[in-house]
Amino acid sequence: MWLLNSSIGRKLIMSVSGLFLILFLLFHLCMNVAAVFSGEAYNTVCGLLGSNWYAVAGTLVLAAGVVVHFVYALNARPKGVTWASQNMLVLGAIVIIGMILHFSQFWYNMMFAELAGVHGDINPQDGAAFINFYFQGNIVNTVLYLVWFAALWFHLTHGFWSAIQTLGWNNNLWMGRLECISKWVATIICGAFAIITIIFFINGVGA
Repeated sequence: MWLLNSSIGRKLIMSVSGLFLILFLLFHLCMNVAAVFSGEAYNTVCGLLGSNWYAVAGTLVLAAGVVVHFVYALNARPKGVTWASQNMLVLGAIVIIGMILHFSQFWYNMMFAELAGVHGDINPQDGAAFINFYFQGNIVNTVLYLVWFAALWFHLTHGFWSAIQTLGWNNNLWMGRLECISKWVATIICGAFAIITIIFFINGVGA
């Protein structure tokens, strides 16, 4: 099947999966923005995304998207003149490590704990409490997340542009525009995550 065996097909799959993950990042960003203003609102969202079947199904789809994107990225040959384009695999590895850290701190202690029926002193649906536990006054965890966002920024600046280009917007008129748009998208997403993380570090989240 050409979609799986050809270089163009593999790049198309990597591009589509990457755009899917960007949409998830935007959704997650909206959740974090809600946490800045109201821990109670954030906990309401966490309750909706607890052990419900649709939340579990969404998690499985997300995990599949990450695996597909990473596997196909391993078979890609990074091209380009920018530092980000030449180091996509290294940046991707840092992003994956950051995801593992994030999942171990939040997903494992929230959705997984609720599904397994085993948890510690914090209610699995009390996401605000977990945010305070892992970020408020915790400089090490905060720095680790900021490094993660920096790697994600470099990854997205090339990845978003490359994905759109793969889907056909690669004419002379759009080449420069797409590069500019990709930097704006990466900066808005990663910059907002970084600012929110610093707010969590300084003030925490009030329920």
